[in-house]
Amino acid sequence: MTLFDENVSVVPVPRRQRSRSTVVGVWSLTVSVLVLLVLSFLPSPYVIQQPGPVLNTLGTSTDADGNEVPLITVPDEKDTPSEGRLDLLTVQINGNRERTPSWIELAQAWFDPSRAVVPLDRIFPSGQSTEQRNTENAALMSDSQLEASAAALRQLGYTVPQDVVVGTIDDSGASAGVLELGDVITSLNGQPVASVTDIRSAVQAGGGAPVTLGIDRGGAQSSVSVTPRLTDVDGQQQWLLGVGLTLTFDLPVDVKIQINNVGGPSAGMMFALGIIDKMSTGDLTGGQHIAGTGTIDADGNVGGIGGIRQKLYGARDAGATWFLAPQSNCDEVVGHVPDGIRVFSVSTLQDSLTALEAIRDGGDLDALPTCDGTPASGS
Repeated sequence: MTLFDENVSVVPVPRRQRSRSTVVGVWSLTVSVLVLLVLSFLPSPYVIQQPGPVLNTLGTSTDADGNEVPLITVPDEKDTPSEGRLDLLTVQINGNRERTPSWIELAQAWFDPSRAVVPLDRIFPSGQSTEQRNTENAALMSDSQLEASAAALRQLGYTVPQDVVVGTIDDSGASAGVLELGDVITSLNGQPVASVTDIRSAVQAGGGAPVTLGIDRGGAQSSVSVTPRLTDVDGQQQWLLGVGLTLTFDLPVDVKIQINNVGGPSAGMMFALGIIDKMSTGDLTGGQHIAGTGTIDADGNVGGIGGIRQKLYGARDAGATWFLAPQSNCDEVVGHVPDGIRVFSVSTLQDSLTALEAIRDGGDLDALPTCDGTPASGS
């Protein structure tokens, strides 16, 4: 049997030449794959803000041991079970200095209206670790709960004394060696002070002149002199005493707020509304699902917060149909309200209560202030 014949010439089939467009396409695909691989591992200088957990201040939360406990507890609670909700909202951060999102993740977030791509340094300042940031946010949350409790009790007619206390001291600042931790500042240049704002305003107005502080140190009254120092704060020159001042309150009612793994001051207003509901007969919500956000001080002033667009979507996804937004955040609200939510702007705790009353009792909702200054569209 003949396997081959040396006298027969075999002519190979000619290879087809690839068209120019095919070659370009192959190279484009190859480059695209390589770019995607690089972008999957290349660090980015951004993080992603997205909606976080939503908690009902009239309901329960999970404590550090994993047990379900009332989020707000007050003695001799007068509240009847509510059919509605007063939701506080949170924002989650995807990424940190140790691990930033990939460029692919950022591209996906860029086209998602419920998420935002923000510079890493805005959320995690240079030199601040994730642990330091968490500690700072935990302190802000603790202060927020105290201020909310004071604001709610004052709204209900209670007298709530407060003191301005030295909480931190800059070792190289103007007050080092003069003030001590725990000092209660009772006066400035002979004038009584009742808030941190009182002191800051008086120091700035003095233009660097020495100030005389009346202090209570462990029950002993005295006065000290401090010369403020001109310091750059976020690009602005300010006169500073070199201390961190906090307010302490003598609460006449033992309000307990239990919330785990949530930091920052932005839940203050909703805490205050929850406390008022718990200490009042009836139901503030009228069976409605209401969400909101905003800081609050002991005098009931509502302040702006970060991540309000993400909180709007978080509220919608949780089923809320009404939203209370700080007036100072209105520029971020207009044009970014998801379908199904009706937003009212508030500047004080009383504004929030007025809005709840209108929602509950079927009042004139069109008379309530909105962020765009026009009647809000119905949900």
